[in-house]
Amino acid sequence: MNPIQKAETLSTDFYTSRELFEKQKKIFETSWQYVGDAQLMAGMPFNLYPTTYLNKYIDEPLLIVREQDAWKCLSNVCTHRGFLLFQTPQKSRKITCGYHGRRFNLDGEFEFMPEFKEVEDFPRPCDHLASVPISQWSRFLFASIDPNQDFEAIKSRLNERLYFLDMDQWRYAPEYGQTYNVNAHWALYNDNYLEGFHIPFVHETLGKMIDYGKYTTECYDDIVLQIGYADSGSMTFDLPEGHMDYGQDITAYYYWIYPNFMMNIYPWGVQINIVKPIDVDFTKVEFHYFIKDEILWERMGKDRVAEKTEREDEFVVEGVQQGMKSRFYDTGRYSAKREKGVYYFHSLIRERFLKQD
Repeated sequence: MNPIQKAETLSTDFYTSRELFEKQKKIFETSWQYVGDAQLMAGMPFNLYPTTYLNKYIDEPLLIVREQDAWKCLSNVCTHRGFLLFQTPQKSRKITCGYHGRRFNLDGEFEFMPEFKEVEDFPRPCDHLASVPISQWSRFLFASIDPNQDFEAIKSRLNERLYFLDMDQWRYAPEYGQTYNVNAHWALYNDNYLEGFHIPFVHETLGKMIDYGKYTTECYDDIVLQIGYADSGSMTFDLPEGHMDYGQDITAYYYWIYPNFMMNIYPWGVQINIVKPIDVDFTKVEFHYFIKDEILWERMGKDRVAEKTEREDEFVVEGVQQGMKSRFYDTGRYSAKREKGVYYFHSLIRERFLKQD
């Protein structure tokens, strides 16, 4: 790919072609997807948690299994006739299908099947439940059905700056959670998130909280990190001595992990966003809140700033989706100073999906 000073953005086909949208499933199948909050689930009286890997898009039924402090992920589909094993969280020492009684242990290994004595060459390896890779960073669980992404490198990068935050102790606040419907392609939502260029033009309230002149972007190991420095009066992190940013007035770390996970980390806590494709021009974005400091959260205005910022983002992203249909537009150019994150995201798409240099 050309350097950012010469490069052009992705073609409009990437955002408007239904055929390409279906093929983009490969992007999500080979990446790590957020599947749950380990801290929250560990506090429940269950050990089996059904979930769906990108519901309405990939639609792969999975079963998260907790054994003491260890987590596993299995297929949630019985190997007999394809029945969903669990549809709600359960507590059990065995995994038993409610359709015909096929039983598995908590490792997904086949154990018993009634009325199968006459069946030859049984059981076979395919009669076990498929195991799905699962990994954890802080309290957040991620799974991948066909991983082609180094999650250990991602975790290492996150720990570089965030090691001093004990997110396990932060309060999950479901009362503030939201799911937003965005009438735009999933990647357009990413494009907008990955640059602070639009902040002075779109986000009046947010713009007053950060020093736009100092706003920086770093890209590495499937991560884009944007750092917001405090404007006068904004709250800042109390960074420990020895921290790589010690002495800086930082009010926010904005982390994006390829291809669709975002963490907005503030002195009051963290907001995570999961971007979920539904259709070529329709996306759902989940917001989840974890609060460290209730007083700072009150000072922030609770979720009002986040709500206002999200609605402003939706307005511009949906406007871009309409513009992508124009016969007079195909690609644009990048600001070499302000759009490094967008360029990095597009580079990953070109390299891994479009197979372009």
